[in-house]
Amino acid sequence: MKKVLFAIICIAAITTMAIAQSQVVPADTASGELRVTKIGTFKCGKQPKQVLFSPDDAYIVMPLLDENGFDIFSLADKKVIKRIVPPNGDKLGFVEGLFIPEKNAFFVSQMTTGKIYEYTYPGFEYRREISTEGTWSKFMVWSGEKSIIAVSNWTSNNISIIDYDTGKVLRKIKTKLAPRGMVFTDGGKSIISLSFDSGVIEKFDTATGNRTGVIEIDKAAMRHVVLSPDEKTAYISDMYHAQVLAVNLDKFEITDKVKVFNNPNTIDLWKGRYLFVSSRGPNNPVDYTLRSPKDGIITVIDTKDMSVVAKIQGGNQPTGLDISNGGKYLCFSNFQDENIELYELSE
Repeated sequence: MKKVLFAIICIAAITTMAIAQSQVVPADTASGELRVTKIGTFKCGKQPKQVLFSPDDAYIVMPLLDENGFDIFSLADKKVIKRIVPPNGDKLGFVEGLFIPEKNAFFVSQMTTGKIYEYTYPGFEYRREISTEGTWSKFMVWSGEKSIIAVSNWTSNNISIIDYDTGKVLRKIKTKLAPRGMVFTDGGKSIISLSFDSGVIEKFDTATGNRTGVIEIDKAAMRHVVLSPDEKTAYISDMYHAQVLAVNLDKFEITDKVKVFNNPNTIDLWKGRYLFVSSRGPNNPVDYTLRSPKDGIITVIDTKDMSVVAKIQGGNQPTGLDISNGGKYLCFSNFQDENIELYELSE
């Protein structure tokens, strides 16, 4: 009966989610089910690369690749209420964001200038700009234990380790080609870096920059990584092979692989168990930067057994994805449609 229900739900989710208001995902929980209810689709600026919930879940921030800054979406008003333009807003290329609640800070990266910009939160008041001393700076992660920010530099093939207080680059860690996703482990003593162009997962000592572990995958294109609540497992999206990997961090080896839809991008965990994966769909045969011939899909994986339990129909090229800090909302951006979709998650 469970397999039959699973099949019905997956088919219904893919074929009718665009007009249906909810779907039920079978789950082995106390209440018996996870419900994903669509709230709406909302316009934003061009090419929303990432979406992030603010620490209080009052806002969603969208760095815009083809605009002069980042949009602020109010959950109360259900609309974009402000466009914030950093000092170098005459140049495009805003890629990723990072909230640091203990510093009342929000950072946004601009790959075309190799800079990151700090704002207050609450308030989004401008504080400062910091040079990464790298080129095409993209993803950012924070270590509260070490009070450092790491920024992956796509074309200089390195990671900038930046002291928060001074804004100075402490060191640059050399990586394989096109580093993208990163995560700190061991209380900030180590950092895991994903090489998009070399198909390599690397682990480095943060203080020395020495590489302490490596996993090589033929032709892989790793993009994003998140940790399990106990920090024993890393989940990684591999765009080339259209799969999500589970990596045992003690042994530093792959323990599982799950196939998803074409070009998986961003991933996030709900309640430490359900992994939501945005897949932007197949590349346009003329140019991958153009609209995809098929719309993308959000895949839901139960990390308890690494099974796919549901799929949600997305728009054209779902890219950014985030789950709210309180676990109530799911948001993802449709890169080519210039909009975001908002859902409510409940048991």
